[in-house]
Parts: sequence; C-alpha cells; structure tokens
Amino acid sequence: MTTGMTERDGARTDDRPDADVIVVGAGPGGSATAYHLARTGLDVLLLEKSTFPREKVCGDGLTPRAVRSLVEMGIDTSAEAGWLRNRGLRIIGGGLRLELPWPELASWPDYGLVRPRADFDEMLARHAVKAGARLREGTTVTGPLRDDRTGRVVGVTARAGVDRAPVDFRAPVVVAADGNSARIALALGIRRREDRPLGVAVRRYYRSPRSGDDFLESHLELWEGPPRQSRLLPGYGWIFGMGDGTSNVGLGMLNTTSAFQNTDYRDLLHRWLAALPPEWGYAEENALGPVRGSALPMAFNRTPHYQDGVLLVGDAGGMVNPFNGEGIAYAMESGRIAAEAIVLALARGSGPARERALERYPEIIRETYGGYYTLGRLFVQLIGNPTVMGLGTRYGLPRPMLMRFVLKIMANLTDPRGGDASDRLINALTRLAPTT
Repeated sequence: MTTGMTERDGARTDDRPDADVIVVGAGPGGSATAYHLARTGLDVLLLEKSTFPREKVCGDGLTPRAVRSLVEMGIDTSAEAGWLRNRGLRIIGGGLRLELPWPELASWPDYGLVRPRADFDEMLARHAVKAGARLREGTTVTGPLRDDRTGRVVGVTARAGVDRAPVDFRAPVVVAADGNSARIALALGIRRREDRPLGVAVRRYYRSPRSGDDFLESHLELWEGPPRQSRLLPGYGWIFGMGDGTSNVGLGMLNTTSAFQNTDYRDLLHRWLAALPPEWGYAEENALGPVRGSALPMAFNRTPHYQDGVLLVGDAGGMVNPFNGEGIAYAMESGRIAAEAIVLALARGSGPARERALERYPEIIRETYGGYYTLGRLFVQLIGNPTVMGLGTRYGLPRPMLMRFVLKIMANLTDPRGGDASDRLINALTRLAPTT
C-alpha cells in the first residue's frame, strides 16, 4: 500500500494514475471522504468532471448538522471566512409566521450557515488537497474498471485534459460520490429504488434587500396571489439570504404528490414569486442567472451502498433527508464513515479480511440513518396528501412547543444520550423503526 507522504514530499506528481483510493466527484461527500482519508496518510485521488468554480443546484443553507461536519474538519466558519450564520428556521404557512431557533444541544452547534455552492464546493475540495489528497479537475469518469479474473472494480475509466483523451485510474477501492447522476452505481447495475421518495427542486438567485436575513425561511404554502384569496400551488418554497446582496429562492416537490409529473417547475416558481411582496426584489429585473433544477434522491433510494470494491456516498447512495431535503450534511457524514471503513480495510491484506471491513460500511450507514429514514418515508407519504398537509399547517403551526419538536425531528437534531423528553421520544422512535 502506498501513502500520501511522498506526494507531500514532492516525489509523486499530480498526474500519477494510481492511488490507494479513488474518489469520484468533488462535491461535499467526495471532498469530505478525500479529506478524512488523506489525513491518515493514504494516497487519495479525487476526480472532478468540472473545473472550479462550478454551479450546483442547492438551497445553499446548512443546518447545525452540516456545520458540525465542517467544524470537525477544522474549517473556519466565521463571517470573516465568508460565511453567513443563521439562528434558525422561519416557517410561513396557514396565515402564520413562526421563528424557531436551532435547538441548544450538547451534540450539535446552535447555528446554521449559508454559502453559495459555487464557492463552498471549491473550498471543501481545496481543504482536502491541503490534507494531502490529489485533485484532478476536468476529468469525466465514464465507468468502473474491472479485474478480468475476479470482476472486482480496480479503478475507473475516464476522459481527461483538453483533448479528452481516455485514461485509466487504478486503486483497490473506489468511492462513488458522483451525485444523483450515480454513473458508477448504474454501471454496476445498482438501480434507483421505486419504493423510495424522490424530490425535484428548482432555484434562482435574486438581488434582494433580504440578503442579510439571519433565519432560513420555509414556505409551506405557495399561493399564486393573495393568501386564502387565490389558487394554492403544489410544493413548498424557501428563501435564504446569502449575505452578499442576493437571496437564493427556490421550491421543491416530492413524488408522493399527485402533481409531481405534471408540473412545469420553472413556471411554478415564476407564479409563486410574482405573488410575493415586490419590495423583496424577486422580479425578473433582479434575477441573476437562469432557473436551475435538480433531483433529490432520498431515504436510501439506491442500494446496496457497497459492491465489488465500490462505496456509495451522499446523493449517489440516495442519502438526502426525506424530512427536509437536506443532502450536504449526510454527504459529508457518509464520507467520513466511508473513510473510516476504508482505512480499516486497507490496513489488512487483500482478500476476505479486507472485504469484511468494507462490507461493514453499509451496515453502519443503515444503523446510523435507517430507522430515521423509515420515519421520513412515512412523513412524506402523509404530507403528499393535501388534506393532511392542510390540517398539519392549520393546527400544528399555532403550537410552538409542537413545532420545536417538529424542527428537531425534521432537522435530525437530538442529543443521543440524555437530552429532554422530545429527544428521548425521537431517539426511541428512530431505534424502533425498521432500518431497511
């Protein structure tokens, strides 16, 4: 087994095609995986099809769960480092406006963050490089490279450079962190599970006086005109101030909703924004760039998470939280878990012992998220019914204590030991729910 030490000593060049671990995709999941692996001295090759900076469709808001992963990686989350902090979640619906501060817990920070993905992803990738990972941008992975005798994946094939020349990269372990496209997983025959929820989200940036808002804002109802006097549109919306004179404004919808396949999402966004107060600035003349959309693969909608030497991380493994559509936290966390499994595996000789260590990864992922995602699947089935959603908005929002409980379960923020009664209840429900 090689190590990353010779790379840092200057004896290994960045274009070396072999490594201890290949990570495909330099989003939050891939960069977190590469960072944690490189810190142990492993030689990690991080392959990214785009060149930084690059766009990603996202709300750009990070809950305290994601903040914890950043803090654990030693990333400066201060305002001076380019972050905008937020104090909690503002929920608007049923004619009410409710501000819920992030809970004060021993296990999680008490603040969230906002940062554009075009900047955030590059910062994470460069952080992995500082830890010793080798980053190759402009490298499009086209599929897994298999051993002719065993069928095991021993690397990836790709096209790289200005001339897009084919090149093979080899490593005993590959991490697929290639997002919802899941090209590696599909090449291995790992298909999307139709029994798991899928979301679609669209967003756009606007110049806005609300840019400095220190609450993430969620709209449970989208009205085409004045509330209660016009048509109620499908889906939910968000408004996140970016702190740079702009807002990230978007909406999402789940496939448990009847309108999922029959909606023009860009038109839906325009109609909702046209009904918002004009002084907020969400009009065409203030728009920056086009409306962009993406799928949200939720609740383990692609399994198994390990097969033939390949580990699936983040969106590639369908790890978006079905309660709130958050993916960044789970991408970074699963990246750390994958790195821990790989380090233990590569400390063993090749063969059954190494395989057992790698096969532990999907077990840990199920133990960590399985029960919670089962509850999430039940939740999205319920809110897909407009009657249930309407009752929840009408009778739930006026009860702050209930909504604080809802915030904890939706953001997956509890103290695992001790905590208050709501923590104990949520933890008990998560443990009792099936993990598959």
